[in-house]
Amino acid sequence: MKRELLLLCILCIGFALFAGCTDQKTATDELKIGVVASMTGPASTTGKDIWQSAVLAAEEINADGGVYVADLGKKVPIRLIQGDDESTREGGMKAVSRLITQDNVDLLVGGFSSAVVSAHQSIVAENKVPYIIGGGSSSAVSRRTDIDTSYMFFHRPNTEDSAEIIVLFIDRVMRPDINQKFGFSENRPLRLAVLYQDTSYGTGQRNAVHDYIKKYNLNITVVSEASFNMGESDFRTALTSIKSANPDAVYTVTFLNELIPLVQQGRRDVGMNTIFFAIEPNDDPDFYRGVGTYGEYMMIQSRFSPYAAPKETRDAHTAFVKNFEKRWGGFPGMMGVVTYETVYAGAEAVENAGSIDKAAIRDALDKLEIPEMIEVMKNGKIAFSEEFRESKFELYMAQLIWDQGAGETRPVIVWPDSLKEAGFILPDWYRPGQD
Repeated sequence: MKRELLLLCILCIGFALFAGCTDQKTATDELKIGVVASMTGPASTTGKDIWQSAVLAAEEINADGGVYVADLGKKVPIRLIQGDDESTREGGMKAVSRLITQDNVDLLVGGFSSAVVSAHQSIVAENKVPYIIGGGSSSAVSRRTDIDTSYMFFHRPNTEDSAEIIVLFIDRVMRPDINQKFGFSENRPLRLAVLYQDTSYGTGQRNAVHDYIKKYNLNITVVSEASFNMGESDFRTALTSIKSANPDAVYTVTFLNELIPLVQQGRRDVGMNTIFFAIEPNDDPDFYRGVGTYGEYMMIQSRFSPYAAPKETRDAHTAFVKNFEKRWGGFPGMMGVVTYETVYAGAEAVENAGSIDKAAIRDALDKLEIPEMIEVMKNGKIAFSEEFRESKFELYMAQLIWDQGAGETRPVIVWPDSLKEAGFILPDWYRPGQD
C-alpha cells in the first residue's frame, strides 16, 4: 500500500512539473503587445487607424518568422491584444489595467489623447511595463515628474514642436503674403484666433502659441481665444465670437471628429472666409472626405499623409500605404503610421534585449537607434532623447487643395522649403481681418 501511494505521489509530482513546463512554454511562445486605442467614443476613427496599423505591422513581422529572442533561442510570433480606452480617462485606466494584470502583456503601444494617457500612466509606472506612446503630445505627459516615467517612450512630437512650426509658418510665410496681397504695411501684425479643446492637449497648444510668439518675437497678435469640451460638435457660438474679433487666421486644437463640424460650421454657417489651421492628428483620409469643399486651402501641420510624402522616405511611404490599402481597403492616417513604427521599434528592442523581461526591453528601448521608416526623423533615425525619451521628427506644413477627380481635398506640402512640393496659396475668397 505504501509503495502504491509512493508511486501515485511521484506520478502527481511529475504531472505537476509537466504542466508547469507546458504553462511556461506557452507563456514564452509569443510576444504579447497590448494596443491602447480609442475603439469607441469621440476618437474612435483614430483608434481604428491605430489598431489596423498595429495589426499590419505584426502580420508583416510574423510572416518573416516573428521576433528572435536570444534567451529562448528561437523566434516567437507577436500577439496583439486590444485595449479600448473608450476615449475616456476611466476607460483608459480600465483597459491598461486589464492588459497588464490579466493579459500579462510584455509591451504596450498606442495611446492617443493626452488626457486619457495621463490618467493611466500611473498604472504603467507602478507595474513597470514598457510603453511606446504614439500620442499624448502634451509635454505635461512626457515631462511629468510626479511619477516614474522611465518605462515610457514617446514616439511623437510634443506640443511645443507642433506649435513652433505653425507659428513660424504664419509669421514667415502667411503674414507677408497677406500684407503684400492686400496692400498692408510690411509691419502689420497677423491677427490670430485660437480655438482649443479644454484638455491638457488643448491648453498645452494654446500656451505654446503664446510662448513661441514671445520667444521668437513674432509679429503675431492673438485677438481671440475660446475653448470647448472634448467631443463637442456645435461650435457656432464660439466661432461667431471669434469672427467678431476679425482674425486673419484661426488656430484650432482638435481631434478629427471635432474638426470636421468646426470647419464646416465656420465656413458655411458663420461665414468665415479665413484660413483654418489644424494639428497633425487630423491629417487623415476620413477628414479629407468628411470636411468636403469647406476644407479647401486650410492648413495642417503634419508629419505623415497617405497622399503626400517627402522624397526622403517616399518609397517606404508608398509601400506602407499600398499594403495598408490591400489589407484594410482604405488609407492609413498619421496615428496609424506612428503605431506601425512603434510595433517595429518594440520588436527591434526585444531582439536587442534578447529577452522578454520587461526591464531588459526598457533598457533596449533606451538605447534604441534604428533608421527612419516612413516618417522623416531628425538625423534620419528613430531614437529616444536621453532626458525625456522623446523621438524627434522633421515636421511640415501642408495645404489642402481640392482634387476634382477624387472629389476630396488632398494635402500638398508647402513648407519648409527643404520638403515642399508647391507654394502656399491665399485663395480669392479669403478675407483678412481688420483692425
